[in-house]
Amino acid sequence: MIDDLFYVMFGLFGKKSEIEKLSRRYKKLQAEAYKLSHTNRAASDQKAVEAEEVMKRIESLRA
Repeated sequence: MIDDLFYVMFGLFGKKSEIEKLSRRYKKLQAEAYKLSHTNRAASDQKAVEAEEVMKRIESLRA
């Protein structure tokens, strides 16, 4: 929540870096995977795999 508020307040003044964009996507995928885990395990697993791929991309950009 605080991160979202930060982006709303200060994100208006500059473009987001690739890592910031990927981090937000990672968080979104993780939340979707959690929500799906209660109803559809296969879909949840797929979202978790997508999130892991995004995290690998983030780590490669940081290196």
